Amino acid sequence: MRTALVIGTGLIGTSAALALSARGVAVHLRDRDPDSVSTAASRGAGSAEPPAGPVDLAVVAVPPAHIATTVAELQREGAARGYLDVGSVKGGPRRELVERGGDLSLYLGTHPMSGREKSGPLAASADLFEGRPWVLTPTAQTQTEVLNLALELVALCQAVPVVMDADAHDRAVALVSHTPQLLSSLVAARLESADETAVRLCGQGIRDVTRIAASDPRMWLDILSANPGPVADVLAAVADDLDETVRALRALESADQHKRAEGVEGIEGILRRGNAGRSRVPGKHGQAPTAYETVVVLISDQPGELARIFADAGRAGVNIEDVRIEHATGQQAGHVQIMVEPQAAARLSEALRERGWAIRQG
Repeated sequence: MRTALVIGTGLIGTSAALALSARGVAVHLRDRDPDSVSTAASRGAGSAEPPAGPVDLAVVAVPPAHIATTVAELQREGAARGYLDVGSVKGGPRRELVERGGDLSLYLGTHPMSGREKSGPLAASADLFEGRPWVLTPTAQTQTEVLNLALELVALCQAVPVVMDADAHDRAVALVSHTPQLLSSLVAARLESADETAVRLCGQGIRDVTRIAASDPRMWLDILSANPGPVADVLAAVADDLDETVRALRALESADQHKRAEGVEGIEGILRRGNAGRSRVPGKHGQAPTAYETVVVLISDQPGELARIFADAGRAGVNIEDVRIEHATGQQAGHVQIMVEPQAAARLSEALRERGWAIRQG
């Protein structure tokens, strides 16, 4: 791949353009918003000038509702040897492209499973896709050359290709991406009118659950509008579980011991099902989940403190598998939760204590 045209200079499009430009591909940028193109170009994502002729690959990074129209227009222009999109929904846009007379042999629907709560070219990063799954949904009509161009794009972005059926992809992202976004927003919405005293008690749990609720509503409206059926199916099943959970909690209020026992059984059941589901989430590098032990370190909110902890862990010969920071309310301090292999926890705790850190076992 020597040349590419990126249509849509938001987070995903600009990130792909930055990755391609960094690896020597001549990238041309196009967007309905000239300011967005200028911003992306100023960051080194490519040129705002149109290409002199057909490029090797056109990357369509527009909202799902506009994918088919954009691809069809590009194909009529003869803009590229191959065309792909990076939208989060695959089945609907492909069917619409067929209805619009598009050529499926030159088109491949893809979806990089990566993103941020922020949007736009200023939030973009050349390493956004590194190590992340990038779904490809080829059909029997897809030309080998187009598939190879898509695989080259994934390789240049240092992502991991995953081949799926388009409709299977849409059901999968409804479960693992689109529904979690709505549930996060629903929980966060409870905070909007909550008493200030309650909000001040927010800890890491509520921060984890509501992190993605900060996402752009307009962007998510576009995504959900393109995949409403599968998302509604998952939410309907969640609603059934919620109804059962509410009944179980009401039963726990009862003075009747039999009803209370039913309530305990119901709550324990949903918690255990949650344990079982969580255990299926892939662990480090996509491998089977690993049970880590947590060492909790009290840390002051001063420059360089986190780096010192990492350096001290390195001196102790301990590899940090994961890390979380929980800030203390009303204090310039917090707790760093360091996840390590179980056999390394005691060694790390001892080493950090020797270097003056306040430790408690997680």
